[in-house]
Amino acid sequence: MTTIVVVRKGGEVAIAADSLTTFGPTRLAPRYDRDPHKIITYRDSFIGVAGSAAHQMVLESLLTKHPAMDLAGKEAIYEAFRRLHPLLKEEAYLNPKEEDDDPYESSQMTVMIANPTGIYAVYSMREVFEFERFWAIGSGRDFAVGAMWASYPRARRAEAVARTGIEAGAEFDTGSSLPMSLHVVTLAR
Repeated sequence: MTTIVVVRKGGEVAIAADSLTTFGPTRLAPRYDRDPHKIITYRDSFIGVAGSAAHQMVLESLLTKHPAMDLAGKEAIYEAFRRLHPLLKEEAYLNPKEEDDDPYESSQMTVMIANPTGIYAVYSMREVFEFERFWAIGSGRDFAVGAMWASYPRARRAEAVARTGIEAGAEFDTGSSLPMSLHVVTLAR
């Protein structure tokens, strides 16, 4: 359970995340968690991960061990996550099965990426989407997307829209809470 957003506006991109971790009905509030941040810094990218709490540590470990992942654009991100999938299975013991009729093995996570090339989401079967304005993942995504849709035309900066999205997720989603982590990157020309 989480709310993670990405926004592109005015020559910059922003990524933001709430800071609540949940284990079923149990909430690990940020004041009890020594590291409540859900955004990973990797080279010139910021990566937010939704799904199992284990995903972030596994992804951080694999990115440290295999530092040559290129995340500069939709095709590069697809290739990076395609190469990452067998590592998730071999080194982290990922269970790739979701539904019997799925066309591909699942990586079991949803990821948002913000970097100088844009804003992206990677879904469980490694499908990559690039967004023009904004998007959100996690249990608070519907609240975040609605709030960002309403604020986007009036906001001057990507950061303001991202803040609005996370605040809405934290206000209305039981699996999200403040404070938020937020990072802003200037788009490459």
